[in-house]
Amino acid sequence: MKSIKSQSKLSRHVLTATKNAESLIIQTLDKSPDVRTLKKLHSRIISDPNLHSDTSLAIKLMRAYAARGKPEVTRKIFDRISQRNNVICNVMIRSYVNNHFYRDAILMYKSMLASGIMSDHYTLPCVLKACSASDDLRFGLQIHCPAVKKGLDLTLFTGNGLVAMYGKCGNLEDAKRVLDEMPCRDIVSWNSMVAGYAQNGRFDEALEVCKEMESLGVKPNPGTMASLSPAVTNTSKENVMFMKKIFLGMSKEELVAWNVMIAVYANNSMSTEAVDLYLQMETNGTEPDAITIASVLPACGDLSAVSLGKQIHEYVEMRGLKPNLSIENALIDMYAKCGCLVEARKVFDEMQIKDVISWTSMMSAYGRSGKGQEAIELFSKMQDLGLAPDSIAFVSILSACSHAGLLSEGRNYYRLMTEEYKIVPRLEHYTCMVDLLGRAGRLDEAYTHIKQMPMEPNDRVWGALLSACHVYNNMDIGVVAADHLFQLAPQQSGYYVLLSNIYAKAGRWKDVTLIRSIMKGRGIKKIPGVSNVELQDQVHTFLAGDRSHPQSEEIYEELESLLGKMKEAGYVPKTDTALHDVEEEDKENHLVVHSEKLAIVFAIINSKPGILIRVTKNLRVCEDCHVAIKFISKIAEREIIVRDTNRYHHFENGICSCGDYW
Repeated sequence: MKSIKSQSKLSRHVLTATKNAESLIIQTLDKSPDVRTLKKLHSRIISDPNLHSDTSLAIKLMRAYAARGKPEVTRKIFDRISQRNNVICNVMIRSYVNNHFYRDAILMYKSMLASGIMSDHYTLPCVLKACSASDDLRFGLQIHCPAVKKGLDLTLFTGNGLVAMYGKCGNLEDAKRVLDEMPCRDIVSWNSMVAGYAQNGRFDEALEVCKEMESLGVKPNPGTMASLSPAVTNTSKENVMFMKKIFLGMSKEELVAWNVMIAVYANNSMSTEAVDLYLQMETNGTEPDAITIASVLPACGDLSAVSLGKQIHEYVEMRGLKPNLSIENALIDMYAKCGCLVEARKVFDEMQIKDVISWTSMMSAYGRSGKGQEAIELFSKMQDLGLAPDSIAFVSILSACSHAGLLSEGRNYYRLMTEEYKIVPRLEHYTCMVDLLGRAGRLDEAYTHIKQMPMEPNDRVWGALLSACHVYNNMDIGVVAADHLFQLAPQQSGYYVLLSNIYAKAGRWKDVTLIRSIMKGRGIKKIPGVSNVELQDQVHTFLAGDRSHPQSEEIYEELESLLGKMKEAGYVPKTDTALHDVEEEDKENHLVVHSEKLAIVFAIINSKPGILIRVTKNLRVCEDCHVAIKFISKIAEREIIVRDTNRYHHFENGICSCGDYW
């Protein structure tokens, strides 16, 4: 009797200890432990017969390993469970999906059905997500049929999964039909539909869904903005303003909303707005993350806002956001656009991992600054490391050869691309070759190259030829190029101006007048020149003939004084490309107030002697400004970097890096 009582007491003690151990393990698993702790708990469970057979513990262990990115361990635990149900299978499927093993998730679902285990409203959303991520519309359709039979398509989560799957796979009509038939919809339902249209470039329909949401009293959230963002690259200003309206209606604590709006501005050539919004975000106290940084850095580069770019770089270092390929590539791009090649190369050299974009960005930076040999050295080093150049890398090296006048090297790279790497030339490669030949003065060969293209040349190809004709005063081929350009890009004022300048150089003023008459008849206006210069963390913008700046009077006085010194040094205004057949004095007065001259003089007045000046212009620098800035760099003893739409110009001691061809 005493022995029986002792055994009973021992059993209760063991049971209590087991329950305590189980409780402690559950508490630890619920706290998302690291992999090392998980392994210890796992060993404890395996070694204890009472815990080893506990299915609920196994499920928690599976979830914990999945959360730590270990779906292969989750699968081992799953395989050891003899009695499986849909809960266990759902955990396994979700483990695969959350770790991006989408094909495995689909195979797991098929195995589950083959074992006679029925799916439920938790299973289908996960499998549909796997179909979406792997663009498997065919299997998604197979899931939809049984979902309808069971009535699961009417549940919120399954309905949302169907909308997302059809939208991601491009079947937008079925996505909209599912959305319209859902008896209950939430913000995820609407955002999935918005994302479907946006990902397929149908921005107008995406906007209509947003308007339908609002009409039904559903307030857009940061997820809505994130869903819209794929479609707002190079879109209309009206669409950007619609995004701004959504953004303004949101809480300013939402980092996602800030990130999307900054990216929208940056991707639509609204760099000033992107930088301003970033500064507002800082003022608001919202801390930027890696996505914010990668989005705003290109805008800093576009504005040559190198001071702000350096501050952001310091923030990246302070917050330990490196290594991060997107940020580091964006830093290279920003420094390169600002003409800071030393800083760009330092970021490049310090990168632990480099991809083709990293190499391409650095080569492009050297190329646009006229440092073709440096670009060639990088290209060779990339090959030596076993990294195969892609078509974009060849665009960079061909462009570098073009800007540096390396004709034979450019031809060799073109041959390497087509014959060794078997890359089919795209329009960008043809543009580079036409530009390369044009720079060398081989206009007939460049024209022949265009005529032999297997596809129709675009405006950039003909534009490269027209630019070469402008430099070498080849009117015959220039007129042919212009004729094609007026058909391909009838509203692009720059091409009319180039042809007009070719006529003006030849003194054919009747033809100049004719071109201006055509422009007027078509409602085409010459795009006003705009130049940006950064000073003390603020970007100052100047238009041609601008007198709106608070320091305008001082700027014009200094410009007049500088002009006198330039003429004494031998400067003669290049009035032969002025658009009007008017008096030389009037032409000269028109040229002297171009925006880049005003920006440079402003920087000279407001910065210490010897400080480098950086200017960004929205148009190509005109010939007169190019000559004038060479004189200014020598007289003012300043290094001046001007980035126009075609390249970087490094002016120092009266010489420009472009060799007077751009």
